Amino acid sequence: MTPVLELPDGYHEIPPGKLVNVATCLEMRGPPQRALMSFPSELTLKRFDPTDLAGFRKVFAAVGADLMWFSRHVMADEKLAGILSNPAIESFAFRRGDQLLGILELNFEDMPNCELAFFGLVPDAIGGGVGRALMDESIRRAFAKPIERYWVHTCTYDSPLALPFYIRSGFTPYTRMIELHDDPRLQGKLPVTASPQIPMLP
Repeated sequence: MTPVLELPDGYHEIPPGKLVNVATCLEMRGPPQRALMSFPSELTLKRFDPTDLAGFRKVFAAVGADLMWFSRHVMADEKLAGILSNPAIESFAFRRGDQLLGILELNFEDMPNCELAFFGLVPDAIGGGVGRALMDESIRRAFAKPIERYWVHTCTYDSPLALPFYIRSGFTPYTRMIELHDDPRLQGKLPVTASPQIPMLP
């Protein structure tokens, strides 16, 4: 269970080398009432090869470097390979032909819940409508299984467009959480140029 933070109102300095962000958790208790967009035939979802960790991390970085996505970079190879080979976790590269568009990962380990663990587009793909196609395909895939709840979290590192996009997609916010962690740029896990909108304080 996530601990409940009990701090008095006001500002609180965080330790050197740490970052903090606020996550909003959202859920969907059934498929949305709106019509889902059909998945265009020129788009593909291809499962990641669990033996090609470098290939996965390359896609992960292309989508998330400027969103402070670091978890799969600091993760041990054995654990990452276990995730990518887990039949209850569906992790895909999203492409149009040879062009990388994004990433999608659905986690069914905690049935009857499904977590939208990773969802994102490379910067050049944002705004062209493929995000809606990917989201609606994710909803179809999630509710094709006997789930009762589809959930996701987005945080203050993400694009400001992310939260309203999830709400328009049919998710409803239900709680907020604070995450405190080491700055992965200071650990060499992300380039020092990553996420320039978040100041790096050595």
